[in-house]
Amino acid sequence: MPTESVLDKCQEWIGYQFQDAGLLRRALHHASSAAHRRDSNERMEFLGDAVLGLVVCQALYERLPNALEGEMTKIKSAVVSRRACAAVALELHLTDGLVLGQGMDNGDQLPTSLAAGTLEAVIAAIYLDGGLEPAREFILRHMAEELSSSTHSQHQFNFKSQLQQYAQRVLNATPLYEMLDEKGPDHSKCFEVAVTIGGRQFPSAWGPNKKEAEQKAARIALVTIGELRELTDADAGDGACH
Repeated sequence: MPTESVLDKCQEWIGYQFQDAGLLRRALHHASSAAHRRDSNERMEFLGDAVLGLVVCQALYERLPNALEGEMTKIKSAVVSRRACAAVALELHLTDGLVLGQGMDNGDQLPTSLAAGTLEAVIAAIYLDGGLEPAREFILRHMAEELSSSTHSQHQFNFKSQLQQYAQRVLNATPLYEMLDEKGPDHSKCFEVAVTIGGRQFPSAWGPNKKEAEQKAARIALVTIGELRELTDADAGDGACH
């Protein structure tokens, strides 16, 4: 089991002081070093995963009031992914205090799933020790960058989703995308797409594939109606394929 000095260091790393240090000790006890799996941190991983999901879902629900369920699900999946959780665990040196069985070495070469599971177990330990608010504060503080970047990349640049939400909310209509033209050889085609909402057709856009052309067309529409501020040359329907 982790020594007192290891537990003290870990509490410094995570920025939380436990009332019951035994919870943190259990969170750092990997199944490979336990006499029985129920004595390891696996049950805590299960609980921590649920707490992490709840906190992230609430954060997305509050930060993205117009986002649809499917869109929030995609962002949540990125934030709570094994890769993201493992990165936080390594940044906080949690695996340095992990007690492993023979044949498993601590360090950067540990499997991603093991590092991610350690973070989930620590989240559960904080939750069991102090309740939801300390766990929420820990998650939002240490996963803020991943939450922000995932939200920005998945939501802010999904112009079709933003346009659909606006059209349904304000105009009670659904955007319709129409391919107006295509050019170029089969291996390098360009497509021109325009979007129409409630009978109003907005300026068209070109793209190297239909999906990107639709995104550009949606962005032009959002700028035209004032939902976005600027329009770059890359979005203009000037007949060139960008």
